[in-house]
Amino acid sequence: MADPAAGAVVGVDVGGTFTDLVALDPASGRVRLAKVPSTPDNQAFGVMNALAAAGCDLAALDLIVHGTTTTTNAVLERKLARTGLITTAGFRDILELGRRTRPQPYGMTGTFRPLIPRNLRLEVSERMDASGAVVTPLDEDAVHAAAKRLLAAGCESLVIHFLHAYANPAHELRAAEILRPIWPNDHITLGHALLSESREFERGVTAAVNAAVQPLLDRYIRRLAEELERGGHRGELLIMNGNGGMVSAARVAREAAKTVMSGPASGVMAAAFTGRRSGLENLITYDMGGTSTDVALIRGAEPSVSSEIEIEYAMPIHVPMVDVRTIGAGGGSIARVSPAGLLEVGPDSAGADPGPICYGRGGTAPTISDANLILGRLDPAGFAAGAAQVSADHVRKVFEQVLGAPLGLDATQAAAAVIRVANLKMAGAIRMVSISLGADPRDFALFAFGGAGPLHAAALARELGIPRVLVPARPGITNAIGCVVADLRHDFVQTLNTPLDRLDPALLTEVFAAQSAEGARLIGKERVGLRALRHIHSLDMQFVGQTHLLRVPLPGPEIGRDAIQALFEEVYFRRFRVTLPDIRAHVVNASSSVIGLRDALDFSALIDPAGRKATLAEAQIGMRPVHFAGTWHDSPVYWRDHLPLEARLSGPAVVRQMDTTVLIEPDDRARGDAQGNLIIEIGAAT
Repeated sequence: MADPAAGAVVGVDVGGTFTDLVALDPASGRVRLAKVPSTPDNQAFGVMNALAAAGCDLAALDLIVHGTTTTTNAVLERKLARTGLITTAGFRDILELGRRTRPQPYGMTGTFRPLIPRNLRLEVSERMDASGAVVTPLDEDAVHAAAKRLLAAGCESLVIHFLHAYANPAHELRAAEILRPIWPNDHITLGHALLSESREFERGVTAAVNAAVQPLLDRYIRRLAEELERGGHRGELLIMNGNGGMVSAARVAREAAKTVMSGPASGVMAAAFTGRRSGLENLITYDMGGTSTDVALIRGAEPSVSSEIEIEYAMPIHVPMVDVRTIGAGGGSIARVSPAGLLEVGPDSAGADPGPICYGRGGTAPTISDANLILGRLDPAGFAAGAAQVSADHVRKVFEQVLGAPLGLDATQAAAAVIRVANLKMAGAIRMVSISLGADPRDFALFAFGGAGPLHAAALARELGIPRVLVPARPGITNAIGCVVADLRHDFVQTLNTPLDRLDPALLTEVFAAQSAEGARLIGKERVGLRALRHIHSLDMQFVGQTHLLRVPLPGPEIGRDAIQALFEEVYFRRFRVTLPDIRAHVVNASSSVIGLRDALDFSALIDPAGRKATLAEAQIGMRPVHFAGTWHDSPVYWRDHLPLEARLSGPAVVRQMDTTVLIEPDDRARGDAQGNLIIEIGAAT
């Protein structure tokens, strides 16, 4: 392992609206923060702007960890590299046939467009059976001819995806060997190399996603690295993966699909870090930014990681990712009245430019942030992104004209309705990561972050019966903090596909040992200080005849069949509350995660201790009416940086800070803890 880094460490996260940065100097304990508008056309400019805004000396930075939305946005917006597929004869349509589900559960509506169009999916003669035996030899001339056709069609990236390659990858490896001399770049993805899993559709889609975003991520990382080098940076650049770990920028594009959802994953890692230090290890994370809301579940300070994420219809990406659910409800989500006369909020957003009306950047569409302004929850003068201050009266007029008139409401009622609709959407997402997975929200605390999360958290907690809300010291830059505290991580999966009563425990131990060794080898290449390596082993299991998998964590790599059976039954019961003792268990995949644990960092200076006041009265900066549940309440406004460390506040109250606004509702109570967090007890006064 490398020697521990001595210089400053930077975490930077690019969101749909803002680019957030935190810089920590471990020697002095000094923390610097920045929040600047994102630059969608080239995210590298936003990163450089954030570094400049924080006053970072690039030559003095040992480590920059970056969470990016490049790949996520590319997939969701279908702004992808032109990609070709070479596959087994008779299987060119597997990516389009999928599981034959419907885009909408009711009615024959909706459309699906595969990542790779049919004319760029070519077949060659070859075939393996499920045991890995060769049925039809590889036609090498056909492979060569198919690649030539794809190049002539303008393909920049290539997928080689052969039937049952997880059992025997010889044909995929040979095809790659043939094509590398003629393919003009390194953007060749082998299905088995990225995901050694038996399901052809999921493995093929994962490989297609990887290939389609690989050139985009590669170009972006190269541009960013060049900009950093031009500015004097000579340290390490690491990129967040969707599994909550990070990898070297030099290698990240090889497995580009693993960076999908890396931005939301970093926030979950920060939540686990913060909750562990605060003694609240069971959390539902709630990240509401300017464009979307992300929610996830943390048990025992361990985020839920899944290999079964489907980021949109028929788009499964089966690489380990933090299980984050996303909905289109952010501060910039646009409210409208539908042709049916119903109020709708999102999923489209005003984004960073022009943004909500209250940003003062030319926005004209009513948004959630504008609704919070009308209700007195936000201060018109508090928008750092604003080019000019916009009056609350102007925003009210827009709400009256666009929403109030069609709905028969005044501006205040329309704003309250927008908040209510948005809260219901976000509560539904929280139910998806808790109740639908067998978890009771009442057993968790709600970890509220993002620029808009602390404004809505108390109302959501009350809706869901969650007893308390944890608001970290810097909610608006939590994702950037997650980049800094994340560990190095590599995940591996190998299909076994055998009934448990036929599983050879020695073979299982051998698979885990090989995965652990490869993970340790990859982590050993990074120039990052580590204190230890951690190995996590698990099995993907199901009852014989079932389709869906359950992840079964194992206590170690050496374990017998009886112990595996007991663990599987425990996981199954926790999820479904039933036992099926007469049905045989089946082991599908063996998985390992190798985690390089980094030295702990001290973020006690996220809020400068020198700025804190001795009393609440000294921290109060004003008083204003705030709308709650149909009634206006005169509410004190506090500046977060001035609050005493272990302050006690009674609702209603507003707590402002550089990166967000915290809303404490009537009948709620809030207290500060030794880590600088605010803990809101819901309904504590009743």
